[in-house]
Amino acid sequence: MDRKFVFTGLIYALIGLLLGIVMAATKNHGQMVTHAHIMLLGFVVSMIYGIFHKLWLPPAKSLLSNIQFFVHQGGTLLLLTGLFLLYGGYADPKFIGPLLGIFSVVVFFGMLLMAVMFWRANHQVT
Repeated sequence: MDRKFVFTGLIYALIGLLLGIVMAATKNHGQMVTHAHIMLLGFVVSMIYGIFHKLWLPPAKSLLSNIQFFVHQGGTLLLLTGLFLLYGGYADPKFIGPLLGIFSVVVFFGMLLMAVMFWRANHQVT
């Protein structure tokens, strides 16, 4: 699981850096919020989750770890897509705004699942 998170984190880093390069080249920084979320939620959080899996969580893949991976990645991808559409002027804020709220809650749920897994792995009675 750690490698899955590191790999997806690196993909997000490449996408985020590419968006930053495009913004710099075009002198249009309208996607700055999207860029920041790609780098933080996509890259940094995915990498931190990978570190958690490597250092503190059991190596065996559990159903909960798979659910957490897909909740985080799915929520992040939907949130980033929504931000890109909003800040690119491709979607009406009245339509995309509520969806961004839902996608944010999905990402929050992914973080909550990671906290539960971390707590369970580190508070087991021996």
